[in-house]
Amino acid sequence: MKRKAVVIMGASPSSQSASKRTSFSASDEDCFSVPLDILEEIFLNVPPDDVVHVCRLVCHQWKEEADSESLWRERCRREGYRLRAASKAPKDWRLFYFLCHKRRNLLMNPRAEENMKNWEILQNGGDNWKVEEVMAPHPNQTVRKNFVTSYRTCTKSQLIDLESEGYNRMFMDDYQPNIKITDWYAPRHDCGCEYQIEVELLNQKKETIVKFAPETVYFEQWSDRKWRQVTHVFRNYGPGVRYIRFTHGGKDTQFWAGWYGIRVTDSSVEICPATDT
Repeated sequence: MKRKAVVIMGASPSSQSASKRTSFSASDEDCFSVPLDILEEIFLNVPPDDVVHVCRLVCHQWKEEADSESLWRERCRREGYRLRAASKAPKDWRLFYFLCHKRRNLLMNPRAEENMKNWEILQNGGDNWKVEEVMAPHPNQTVRKNFVTSYRTCTKSQLIDLESEGYNRMFMDDYQPNIKITDWYAPRHDCGCEYQIEVELLNQKKETIVKFAPETVYFEQWSDRKWRQVTHVFRNYGPGVRYIRFTHGGKDTQFWAGWYGIRVTDSSVEICPATDT
């Protein structure tokens, strides 16, 4: 299992040449022998990808240290990657480290800071999508803008290519890491509206393997303007996942000209350690 963790994000372009440069005979191993506590401290100060792709190939002792649980547990501690519950320790600390280290929002422009950039408009009904300043404060105070829908259905989408984001096929098939999606939505006070979301995990042919598609959420006129969050975690979804398609949107339900429909912002898609979801 640990050997497979080496290919979490795919080897760097120089990994093959590095392998050739660091191939030594058994008789050479004594030249690289270092007390384990010193060797661990050295590895803790080396970039993590180099520990896996270069240091690990030098000799048997270095390989054992590069694969050791203590090294990656200590690296997690120093870099602040903590468990939510101490009782739920990961089975593979190196895998846990790299999932935390590489974790990020795979959606681009989720907060409307670049207008509609990176989003594919599927439906642009009524007076079309628009970007506005948030009407009610968002729980995340750094969120200042949102997308807003009109009086006919507006939907938009992003397609995430997992391999291009660094999650190679072997890793996705062997480990099937948790995939966490979140979205924030809010109604206006003076107009009824509706909200919808659909997230699909797709194979190489972009065919659906599994999807999250909850029922449409409806808001009556004179609802509060508070932000709501929807969260879903894909687990044990099987092999073959190569893409993620995120789609959301809605409309107002009173057909008022302008932008009185649902508001959405701060959407996210993340590849996460199981212990963090």
